[in-house]
Amino acid sequence: MGRDVSQGAFTREDRVRYRQKVRRCLDVFALMLDDFGFDADRPMTGLEIELNLVDSAAEPAMRNEEILAEIADPLFQTELGQFNLELNAEPRLIEDAGFADYEHDLRSSLSRADERAARSDAKIVLVGILPTLTEGHLVEDNLSTNERYRVLNDQIVGARGEAIELDIRGVEQLRTHTDSIAPEAACTSLQFHLQVAPDSFADYWNASQAVAGVQVAVGANSPFLYGRQLWAETRIALFKQATDTRPEELKAQGVRPRVWFGERWITSIFDLFEENVRYFPPLLPICEDEDPVEVLHAGGVPQLSELRLHNGTVYRWNRPVYDIMNGRPHLRVENRVLPAGPTVVDMLANAALYFGLVRGLAEADRPIWSQLTFSSAEENFHSAARRGLDAVLHWPRIGDVPVTKLVLDQLLPVAATGLDGFGVAPAQRDRLLGIIEQRCRTGRNGSVWQTEAVWSAERQRGMDRPAALHHMVKRYAELQRTNEPVHTWPVD
Repeated sequence: MGRDVSQGAFTREDRVRYRQKVRRCLDVFALMLDDFGFDADRPMTGLEIELNLVDSAAEPAMRNEEILAEIADPLFQTELGQFNLELNAEPRLIEDAGFADYEHDLRSSLSRADERAARSDAKIVLVGILPTLTEGHLVEDNLSTNERYRVLNDQIVGARGEAIELDIRGVEQLRTHTDSIAPEAACTSLQFHLQVAPDSFADYWNASQAVAGVQVAVGANSPFLYGRQLWAETRIALFKQATDTRPEELKAQGVRPRVWFGERWITSIFDLFEENVRYFPPLLPICEDEDPVEVLHAGGVPQLSELRLHNGTVYRWNRPVYDIMNGRPHLRVENRVLPAGPTVVDMLANAALYFGLVRGLAEADRPIWSQLTFSSAEENFHSAARRGLDAVLHWPRIGDVPVTKLVLDQLLPVAATGLDGFGVAPAQRDRLLGIIEQRCRTGRNGSVWQTEAVWSAERQRGMDRPAALHHMVKRYAELQRTNEPVHTWPVD
């Protein structure tokens, strides 16, 4: 939910009016899908990276407003916590040297931001969950000052009607309660956007769902929360629980969570928006003046603001996006499964794997979703989040297989073919997919490096867990700035 919101108290009339307006937007969207000219000639891509701010002691630095003013770059925005920022890369094609352009621009933007952050005794760290966060950091007072975050917090907590429980059982166990959505701010992610045509959207969304487990296993980078080692990608469990509007009774009744993998393969993007409207009550019932029916009949492009706002409060791991650019509407898959970090080149390797795989699978003669059950795709996703590179996934015609073997033997060639379809330069393709290959061969991604570095600090240096985590984060921040892929990082 990227828009500014100032209204905090909503009436029953607001909710009724909003629900009616959302359904009107949905009807117009259905008409547009039938015969409207969506922009899909050359598929643009985009990247969003959520960032952590730390001080010289590796503690979270609650200074994003001050640092954002210093950066003075519209590509950077606030995020949920005062120790968070978000960087939105300029959208672009990935053909030819597109990935190299991304790398140059991202490194330049982050370097410039780091220089400005240093004026406030802070630095930027790209990591899924900042390991030095404590429960004392993740409280309502440390939400960003933008009013939209306070309103969202009030609506989620109010909808639940009781404290939010966090219960994550991994290598160690965490069980606690929170009275705000502030723990969600710990979840800093890397999001990919891929523009697709209406008639191929379902293929690309289904392919994205099918490979979500593979992505998480290979890219896991969030093993610690509140000092405990939990899942390889703890962010998955934390995000779902920290925004859960359901008390136990509604969970038992099968009410869907707002952070949702989904429950079926689709045949159209309309399926997803229709599910949003059918299953999820509005959190932010804010209506605009536009009548989308009148705009459509007049030959214009409807904003569909209410439908888009509602979509922004249903947190699918692969979210459908309707947007307008330069007066033309387009559709995107927003892939939200991955954590930030460890380096720019690691994130671009993750991007190459994702973009290549989804194109290769979406355009295959026999769709992967005709061979893999949806429940298996969801099980793969959660198994990968728990175990990372040690996960065993289920795959058609193979059965249960270690994810590293699946990637090396089956999926890297598919990804390479997909990147060729985008026109990616062979040198870029081989460099980035080579990083994925080496992660699988060495058994080391960001999550593995973090846990090994903490174990080393505890066992070799005699540090307790808090000291080991602070030591690891400082070393992580140093190695991050080399832009060497994480599988090459030394542990000591």
